[in-house]
This record gives sequence, structure tokens and C-alpha cells, in this order.
Amino acid sequence: MQAERFEDLAISRELRKAVQEVGFEAMTPIQAKAIPLILEGRDIIGQAQTGTGKTLAFGLPMLDSICPSIRKTQAIVLCPTRELAVQVAEELKRVLTHKRDVKVLAVYGGQPIEQQIHALRAGAHVVIGTPGRTIDHINRGSLRIDTVKTAVLDEADEMLNMGFIDDVETILRRTPAERQTLLFSATMPKPILALTRRYQREPELVKVVQRQLTVPLVKQYYLGLREGTKVDVLCRLIDIHGLKSSLVFCNMKRRVDKVVMELEARGYPAQGLHGDMTQPQRMRAMDRFRRNRSEILVATDVAARGIDVEDIEAVFNYDLPKDEEYYVHRIGRTARAGKSGQAFSFVVGREIGKLREIEAYAATKIACMPVPSPNDAEELKASSLSRKGEGQDRWRRSRTVCTGDSAIPAALLKMAMEGEDGNSTQIAESTFQDRSINRRRTSGRTAKRRNWPRVQNRRSLDVKDVVQYVK
Repeated sequence: MQAERFEDLAISRELRKAVQEVGFEAMTPIQAKAIPLILEGRDIIGQAQTGTGKTLAFGLPMLDSICPSIRKTQAIVLCPTRELAVQVAEELKRVLTHKRDVKVLAVYGGQPIEQQIHALRAGAHVVIGTPGRTIDHINRGSLRIDTVKTAVLDEADEMLNMGFIDDVETILRRTPAERQTLLFSATMPKPILALTRRYQREPELVKVVQRQLTVPLVKQYYLGLREGTKVDVLCRLIDIHGLKSSLVFCNMKRRVDKVVMELEARGYPAQGLHGDMTQPQRMRAMDRFRRNRSEILVATDVAARGIDVEDIEAVFNYDLPKDEEYYVHRIGRTARAGKSGQAFSFVVGREIGKLREIEAYAATKIACMPVPSPNDAEELKASSLSRKGEGQDRWRRSRTVCTGDSAIPAALLKMAMEGEDGNSTQIAESTFQDRSINRRRTSGRTAKRRNWPRVQNRRSLDVKDVVQYVK
């Protein structure tokens, strides 16, 4: 009989206790099907979409098989990106709170290799790494994998798309032939199936893929618009739907930087994430987004692999993905753990043909949504302020200050009016960190700032100063 709860699994008491403390009770379908087979020592092919609990599906039985007294690498997990490698390592460490003698280490590019070499020499039972950095350590002799009992390929289709399959095969060939090989992939293209035939022994297929590939609880829309209006429409949708956590996908790194700059100029706290950023920069961006210090994360597909943030309310396809599979991966970042979410795709001109291809691939229907006008967002804001006891006239006066080329962000004044209650209320530090007064403004706009209240520290600016300026 198939187990349905973690407490029914034949794993160590320490792991069961840690899983319970983390808050997991019932297993997801991929976990319920895969874990018993892995515990039996079977090779498996796990097919499931993003966000279905694959990490614990292979992680729990893998960790249960580790012998802490043997200070050698006993398991290796290969991931397509550094973000996913870090995410997997963090997830595994969460369930090792009562087995601290099992050491887990993530190795990836962008981090000083000397630091990783030192950690490997200290001993790592489980190594999670990107293919390139893993091979680098193997060639240097800092990582020995001749004692590996379990090899995991996580998101194998993505490693194929990124050109890592040759590296993956090189690594697998250097592991013992009698190892257990676990492969997880959202899709199963022919090269991945060929990989399973070469490196797995009578694998069991564990398939948890719905007929509709996209997440059922995601409401999907597309908007037909002009290229030059994308940022304005993005801001209107965020305002109209009151979104506090949004993920915006672009196809190019330069586009990410441009969108972030334009959002900040309009008063929206945004962070960028792409491959040209250093690892510390990428981790800071993710940390700010996870801690809700930034409401919008703008990312490329490659950089976004491994993003596992709860409560993302909406995903925006600022650029339609070039590959239909990416659409499924993108919108799977919202509507997790039984929650609902929204996905908005911006379609320019003939891109409607690409949208139809996405619909056919994902076996879904993406509804057409009319492009909201500026008045739609403004009336909603005015109505909201009115319900809070603020007059619409105050909002309209603030809006006149913020139209044209004024350097004062509309969101700043909105926060000021919402916070005014007769007391001197301070505006959050994050509001002013990147968008108080944009120093990149041209010199011709300098004069427009001269009447702005003079304060020593704009991060502690009082609402009354802003309201006085509005009046």
C-alpha cells in the first residue's frame, strides 16, 4: 500500500521528526510514488512539473542512505543553475536539523573556488553542483566521486537545453557503475530518454503530469499592445490588482536592466536577476525579494531557474518565451501550495502566432484581456483613498504634481496620503532607497526639485512634508 504521509515512511526517526517540524504532513503525488521506490534501491525517471516537491522526493531517501561515519562523498546532485543548486542544498539542510553529522555542500560558479575546495577537504557527504563547476573540482582532485552511491539529475531537460549533457555524461561515467541513478525532468525529449537508457538500470517511470501542463489554479491572460507601452501597462496591472509580489520575465539581460530602471523611476521597488550579475548580487536580489523588501523581481529564464518563493501573486511574460516549455516553467512560479495566481502575457503584433503555439503545447486556453487605460488605475486608486477617508481632490492634486517630468514618484505621494492620520508618520526606508530622487535626471529637471521640502535625511521624511508640498 502506497504511503501518503511522511510519518508512514520507512526512514530514520530523525528525518521524520525534522519533516514534521518543518510543517510537511501529506506527501505530494511525486513524493508518494517516488520515495518508496527509491528506498527499495530502484532507479527512477521522475516526470513532474516545477513546484511539485521533487527535492524531498529524492532528498529524503538519499539522505537516509548516508553513513555519517564515512567521511566521503556518497551522493551527488547535478543542477542546471547555481540558483537551483543553492535551493536544493537549503531544502536538504532544513530536514537535517536532527542529523547534523551529515554534511551537504553546494558547488557552483561565481563563488571563490578556494572556499569550495576548503569545504570539500573538510568532508561533504552530499555534493550539489552545476555540471561545469563539478567537473572543475573533479579535475582538480578536490572532489572524488568514486564512492558515490546515489547520483541525481535534477531538471535534466534544462541541462539539455543549456548544453550541459556532455558534462553530465562525463560525471556519470566517473561514478561507480553500481550506483543508484535518479533522473527528474518536466519533459522527456529524445536525448533525455537516450541518457536514461545509457546510465540507468531498468528505471521505473514515475509520471505525475496533468493533461493540462500549466498549473490549474493560475488564471492566464494575454494583452495585445505596442512594444513601447509595456512598462506603463505593467504598472497599471500591478496597481489595479494590488499586487505585492510579482515575477516579470524578459528574454534578454539588457531588457531586465532597462525594465528595472524604468520601474524604479515610476516608484516601484524592483530587483533584477540575470547571468551577468555576480553571485553576491544575485543572492542579495533574491533575499530582498523573499523578505518582501522588493515587490517585483525582473529576471531572465536561466537566472530564474531555482526560484522558489512562496506567495508570488502574479507572473508577467514581459517578453513571450522563445520556447513553449519556458511558458510552463514561468507560470509555475505562482499558485503554489494550493493557492491561486495570475499570469499575464504581453503580445506584440504577430507574436499572437507564438501565443497560439504555447496554447497548443500546454493544452490550455489563454484569455484575452483588454489593455487597462490610465484612468482605470487612477480611478481605482482614487476610490481606495476615498474609502479610507481621503478626498479624491487630494489624489488628483497629487497626480498633477507627478505628471510630466516631475522627479517625485507617484507611489511616494500615494504612500504619504495613505499614511497621513494626523500624526507624523515616517515612510519606509525601502521606498527611498532607490527611488526618492533619481540622480540620473537631466539637468533641465533640476529646477523642478527646488521647491521639494529640504530635509537632512530623506529616509526619515515625514508625511506632512510631502502633503505640504502637494497642497
